[in-house]
Amino acid sequence: MGNSSQPLVGYARQGHVATITLNRPDKRNALNADLVRSLRQVLADFDGDREARVAILCGAGMAFSSGADVQERQMRTPEEFARLGGPQEPDAHTGDLFVRSINWKPVIAAVHGAVMGLGLGVAFECDLVVADLNTRFQITETPRGLGGARFWSLLHTCGAGAFATEVALTGRFFSAEEAHRAGIVCAVAPDGCVIEHAEALAQRIAANPPLSVQSTVRVRRWFIYQAERMAVAFIDPMKLYLTDDFREAVAAHVEKREPSDFKGR
Repeated sequence: MGNSSQPLVGYARQGHVATITLNRPDKRNALNADLVRSLRQVLADFDGDREARVAILCGAGMAFSSGADVQERQMRTPEEFARLGGPQEPDAHTGDLFVRSINWKPVIAAVHGAVMGLGLGVAFECDLVVADLNTRFQITETPRGLGGARFWSLLHTCGAGAFATEVALTGRFFSAEEAHRAGIVCAVAPDGCVIEHAEALAQRIAANPPLSVQSTVRVRRWFIYQAERMAVAFIDPMKLYLTDDFREAVAAHVEKREPSDFKGR
């Protein structure tokens, strides 16, 4: 659930700018099925809000999102993975959150703390990313045994080039400043000021003719979606979530130990 009686995903609007807040701070906004379904509904609400022209997506608590909820999504049995076709439920998949838009309104990710795995995907599928100076990003799927191909395609399409390949193959953490130099973060805000920076950017966008803005968003999202869809089509048949290496990587993560030597099977 969200913070006490608050919804899992908050929605508020001031003028033409909406703020969408992931509200599972006790789990560092880890993405489980309920949170993804709630985010999908709130994005639809934003899409249908006639007064809203731009949204800022942020996370409550210490992190934007630590990625997939390991206990709920990666600790499944092989039979559950086979039935679902992977770690994410078909109706709660993060990969199609933005392409379902009707009105193509821009979303700015205002990120801080940890931005990892599926959380990284959600952030960079937003149309712009503003990062707190102390933000740390990671493609966790690589060390976890799931592979970083989808996120490589996302960052590569966003313009990261060789940097995208390096962070996808190593699975290392990278900083907000590195992401800015790679051209995938549009601004780095001083510690604690990321929302203010995102709001100023949103106001500049909202001052433009809405249909003009939406035409650019529509084309960008089409290119992003095509790149990710091709990546997924290549790697899905590998069923990495059924491998011994994946099970060992997840067990090591949960048990807070170094994994044993991986076997490539």
